[in-house]
Amino acid sequence: MWRARALSAFRMIIVVGLGNPGRRYRGTRHNVGQEVVHRLAERLRCTLQAEGWARVGRGRLEGHTILLSIPETYMNVSGQAVRDLLRRRRRRPADLLVVHDDMDLPLGRVRLRPGDGAGGHNGVRSIMDEIGSGMFPRLRIGIGRPPAGVDPAAFVLERFSADERSAIDESVARSADAAIVAATEGLAAAMNRYNRRGISCGSGDSADSGPAGPSGDGPGPSGGGRLVRAP
Repeated sequence: MWRARALSAFRMIIVVGLGNPGRRYRGTRHNVGQEVVHRLAERLRCTLQAEGWARVGRGRLEGHTILLSIPETYMNVSGQAVRDLLRRRRRRPADLLVVHDDMDLPLGRVRLRPGDGAGGHNGVRSIMDEIGSGMFPRLRIGIGRPPAGVDPAAFVLERFSADERSAIDESVARSADAAIVAATEGLAAAMNRYNRRGISCGSGDSADSGPAGPSGDGPGPSGGGRLVRAP
C-alpha cells in the first residue's frame, strides 16, 4: 500500500535535503542534498525559514504543494528534525522525498527509489530510527568513491574539485527536475525518466543494485550527534 502511494503523484510532498549545518560544510560532498533543496526554493520562489529543528519553505506547482526542508542538525541526527517536521505537519513517511549523497553511485548519477534500508548512509539511518520506518522515497546523488588511501569520513567532508563542481551543478539541476516530476506526476514517472543508465557526470559506471557500502559518516561534526537549533 505505501509503495503504491509513493509511486503515485503527491498531493503534498516534503523534500528534505540532508547535510551538515553551517558555512564550514557548505559545498561539501555530504551537503549535496541541501543544494538540491536550495535550487528548488529558487525555482518555486519560496524562502526557507526556521521551524523547529529545520528550515522550511512552501511552494505550489500545478496544484501540488511542495514543502522544502533542510534540517539544522548534523547529518547523523537528521532524523530528529524529520520526525519533528512530520509531527508538525501531520504527514506520513510516504510523503517524504529524502535527497542525499551516495558514494556508491558514480559522480553525478541520479537515482530515485521508493524506499528500503539505509544503504550505509547514517543520515538516512537516523531518519529510519526516529520515525520507525524505512518506507519513504529517496533521491540519491552520486559523489563517487574516495581515492585509495583516503578515509571515507574525510572524503565526504571535502569540497568538489573545479571539474567535479561543474558536473555536480548539472546533477543538482537534474535532481531538482526529478523532484518536481515526482511531486507532480508521481515517483514512478520520475524513476522512469531519471533512473536511466548512462546519465552521470563521472567517467565510471556501476550497477544500481545490490547492497550499498558505508556512507563515510564518522566521528566529529558529521557524526557527533550534536543538535543545532535553528535561530
